[in-house]
Amino acid sequence: MKKHTQEQLNSRRDFLRQSACASLGVTGLVNALAQMKLMTSALAQGGRPGGPYKAMVCLFMQGGNDSNNMIVPMGDSSSDEMRMDYETNRGILALDQANLHPIILPNTTAFQKHYSTTTTPSLGFHPSAPKLATLFNSGDLGVVCNVGTLAHPLPTRTDYTDNIIPRPTQLFSHSNQTTQWQSALSDQSFKTGWGGRVAELINAAQNPSSNVAMNISLAGINSFQVGPAGGIAQYVVGSNGAIPLRGFSSGSTSGGDYLPYGNAYMNKSDASGGYKKSNQGHQMKAFDSIMNLANDHLLEDHYTQVIRGARENERHIGAATLGSASLTMDDPDNPGTEINIFDHHFKNADSKLGDQLKMIARLIAGRTHLGNNRQVFFCEIRGFDTHQNMLASHANLMEELSNAMEAFRNCLKDPLMNIFDKVTTFTASDFNRTITPNGTSRSAGSDHAWGGHTLVMGGAVNGGDLYGHFPALKTGTATGSIDSHSTRGRLIPDTSVDQYSYVLADWMGVDSNSKDLIFPNLNRFDNPLNVASTNLGFL
Repeated sequence: MKKHTQEQLNSRRDFLRQSACASLGVTGLVNALAQMKLMTSALAQGGRPGGPYKAMVCLFMQGGNDSNNMIVPMGDSSSDEMRMDYETNRGILALDQANLHPIILPNTTAFQKHYSTTTTPSLGFHPSAPKLATLFNSGDLGVVCNVGTLAHPLPTRTDYTDNIIPRPTQLFSHSNQTTQWQSALSDQSFKTGWGGRVAELINAAQNPSSNVAMNISLAGINSFQVGPAGGIAQYVVGSNGAIPLRGFSSGSTSGGDYLPYGNAYMNKSDASGGYKKSNQGHQMKAFDSIMNLANDHLLEDHYTQVIRGARENERHIGAATLGSASLTMDDPDNPGTEINIFDHHFKNADSKLGDQLKMIARLIAGRTHLGNNRQVFFCEIRGFDTHQNMLASHANLMEELSNAMEAFRNCLKDPLMNIFDKVTTFTASDFNRTITPNGTSRSAGSDHAWGGHTLVMGGAVNGGDLYGHFPALKTGTATGSIDSHSTRGRLIPDTSVDQYSYVLADWMGVDSNSKDLIFPNLNRFDNPLNVASTNLGFL
């Protein structure tokens, strides 16, 4: 092969073309054609240099968040129709106005679709979520109302009850609705997530010097970051950093001196300083030697390549977290003592979600080691399947969410990072809960429902406002009801997951010519970027 021909084959464009052709024999013709379209679109963006850093953080609320009690009408029920509907139908689950944290609303259009009101209604956040109200009132957080999975728009309740318009498959099922939220495809079986498709499209152009995957998960393998066959893989990181090989660590994961290979390497976490003269040191030296051998057998060779790639990812993640550890400040509680800014900002967010967001903040701080101009993170808070004891359990979850999101905001805004404008965090959940409770005692809960409210936070977010359309909190056949069922308050969404997600993808850099590849059902709905009736200008 001539030298100049070999150089051409090593270019990004030829690599992508070859990958597309190779996929014909691996994933079948249909999937390959879809992937080729995605790669062709990526090639069209190939001439665009990597832009300024942007990161998108998906915060998934596993189990179905009761957003009816996350943001609540707090007017006088004798004169405020929304509050009257809320108190009438929530029953034992209704929250007292006096305990809510009020938010300051502009003359918003979010109420005009379902409530005829001449004044802006009063709303407040959950009693255990004061910091969400603070974030909202400071303009750093917005609320997108009544979002849910939709196969087609459902303009009226009758369109659903009379089965006039197709609806999503397997509604009210945790597993199915989770994958539909994370795939933005509600009328077909799961294949890929929309985060994975976005990464596949923009990675080559935006991350020309990438050292690690564009998709990083702090909550294990997820559907959101699954890409097309042969596409961008998701890389799973723990709350302490890269997940290392077992049996070689020193220190405690709860302390600040945890070293994943401290018992094997002389130099903290890599082999540059040599191996310790210990059993773990000898084992690691042998393992590294074996993994660096070439293999004639293709499967064995590919296996060692995967292991070497994972170890290389570990190295870059380790460098990023080690670099972020140098960001220190004077401890306000102990003047004269240095404290890591992450420990400082997250001291009141000591929780599973707080730990995940803390690590995401550290990876963002060490982003030069990762080499990406675009990054997609995934984290998760569990426990929202509140069929019983909802008032107590949901209060705990709202406190965890509120504290963790504020800590994340404060960390990103810290002068040592100053990156809040470049990071957008958004929430998603399987579905909302029913408006009506499933019992009359204080231990009652709520059941699986449909459309619900989401949160969007970031410096680029047009915070301090509601987007989409606040739903009618009515049940059954009541005038104006959008209840898909007879009595429970399973609200038909006004905004599709496709529309909500596309606003986020557009901010990340997906051009308008590629939107149908990422969101193939989007053309069934109003374009959220140029149709005023969607009211989705949150970015």
